[in-house]
Amino acid sequence: MRIVSVNVGRPRRVDWGGRQVRSAIWKSPVAGAVRVTRLNLVGDKQSDLRVHGGPDKAVYVYPSEHYACWRGELPELDLPWGAFGENLTTEGLLEADVRSGDSFRAGSAEFRVTSPRMPCYKLQVRFDREDIVRRFMDSGRTGFYLAVVEEGEVAAGDEVVRTGRGERDISIADVVGRKRARRDARS
Repeated sequence: MRIVSVNVGRPRRVDWGGRQVRSAIWKSPVAGAVRVTRLNLVGDKQSDLRVHGGPDKAVYVYPSEHYACWRGELPELDLPWGAFGENLTTEGLLEADVRSGDSFRAGSAEFRVTSPRMPCYKLQVRFDREDIVRRFMDSGRTGFYLAVVEEGEVAAGDEVVRTGRGERDISIADVVGRKRARRDARS
C-alpha cells in the first residue's frame, strides 16, 4: 500500500445553476513532503465545515484503482489525481478492505479511518454532470475519511502501513452498501 499522490486545494467560487457556489473540491497534486495537521494538510482547506473537514474528516482518501473505472465510464472527462477532491490518492487501500477504526501510518503521520465519503452536490458542480452523485454512490467507489492521530509529513511514494484494526468487523464498503439500501428503500 502506498500514496500515489498528495493533493491540496483552496475554496473557489464557481457559477453553477445560475448561482455562485463556494467549493474546495478542486485539488491538485503537489511535489515533495506535505505537513499533516490535526485538521488538514498544509496548503489545503475545506469550504463547508458543516459536512467536510473537522477532526474526523481531516483527510480524504481515494483509491487510484477507481480511476481506471471512471475513465472507462466517463471517457470525455479529464481525471487527474485529485479529481474527486481527495487529499491522498492511494494504491492498495480499497473500501472492502478498510474498516472504520483502522489505523495507518504513512510518512511520519498516523491516521485513523472514520467514515466513508457520502457525496454531496459539489461533486455535481465539479464534474458538471447531474448523474454523478448517484453514480458515485451506486458504484461503491466512495473513498473514506481519516482523522489525524499523529501529525507529521506525507509525500507521494510513501508506504502506507496498517498499524491496527477497527473493533467492528464492518468495512467501509459495507457501510456504503447499507446507506445505499436505505436510500433505495425510501425511493
